[in-house]
Amino acid sequence: MANSHQFLSRKLHSLLGVIPIGIFVLFHLVINHQSTKGPEAFNSAAAIPESLPFLIVVEFVVIYIPIFFHAVYGIYIAFQAKNNLGNYGYFRNQMFFLQRITGIITLIFIAWHVYQTRIQLALGNVELNYDMMHNILSNPAMFIFYLVGTLCAVFHLSNGLWSFLVHWGITVGPRSQRIATYATMIFFVVVSIIGIRALTGFIS
Repeated sequence: MANSHQFLSRKLHSLLGVIPIGIFVLFHLVINHQSTKGPEAFNSAAAIPESLPFLIVVEFVVIYIPIFFHAVYGIYIAFQAKNNLGNYGYFRNQMFFLQRITGIITLIFIAWHVYQTRIQLALGNVELNYDMMHNILSNPAMFIFYLVGTLCAVFHLSNGLWSFLVHWGITVGPRSQRIATYATMIFFVVVSIIGIRALTGFIS
């Protein structure tokens, strides 16, 4: 029973990392990438999700609750799991180690980002616009923090996609897993470029 519960929890953890969290991360980066087109383009794009009905309910159901479960169970995995040289080689075990590290960094980054944006917005201290992110990222230390956080989040998602494909039986054999490795690496590079351009767009 315990093994069955753990098996289902791991599958749910993997699924939530892709749907809806992964989709939200991509959506968020695409909106932020509008910063490269100027303040007006970003403000228009950022206003789209803000106009959704019952936004706070949608945020909790689609974003906060899935992230909370994914983070809590991810921390459990990070401190309980060990390298598995029997089933995976050195490279995949190193990727698993990086997955744990980037997961913790991403959690810290998300918590701070939510505090600086959504919470400050709710308190009436800031307005959701280009200037808000410009003021945050104009601080060199904060820019580096956001850069590291963004890259860690994208890596965690990219490598998590590989794990998702394995856990859900989509890539079973060595060949399909090797192809998935290359595909997720390309995914990491492309999405990282989008994320970096989005950040620099706020201070250019």
